[in-house]
Amino acid sequence: MSTTPKDATPGFLVWRLSMKWRVAVDRAVAPLGLTHAQYALTASLYGMHRDGHHPSQRRLADHTGLEPLYVSKLARSLEAAGLLERTRDPRDPRAVQLALTEQGHDVTGRAIRVVRELHQQLLEPLGGPGSARARDFTRELAALLDAPLDPFGSHTSFIESETEQS
Repeated sequence: MSTTPKDATPGFLVWRLSMKWRVAVDRAVAPLGLTHAQYALTASLYGMHRDGHHPSQRRLADHTGLEPLYVSKLARSLEAAGLLERTRDPRDPRAVQLALTEQGHDVTGRAIRVVRELHQQLLEPLGGPGSARARDFTRELAALLDAPLDPFGSHTSFIESETEQS
């Protein structure tokens, strides 16, 4: 039996799914000394390096969707833990490049394997990661992520009028 309210909005469902995923990843990677946010950063860095990229903190922030200041904070904590190196970009002295250390590469590889198993569990109700339903779901999520959202769009005039009436 589903515990999801039948009148739940898409926004509510996205929120609940993202929280379910965050909590599950946090618990799964905790034994490796990582949080979900740290995992998102190190796994992204792992993949980008594998593809031949050496991203700056800013590029990694853009890639992960995390705020640049938060990426900087995470990078400092991962550097203190010996998992990441921060160096000045030789092409732009204002930019900081990030790279996993040998230990960071090892820990991240293990974390990726753990999270891959969670991914399998998450998509099992849709037929597993390789199923047509999972591919359709992934396309739908990508379309939503690519759609621009303006937090100060047309609803602000409604909020202002409601505030004025109070």
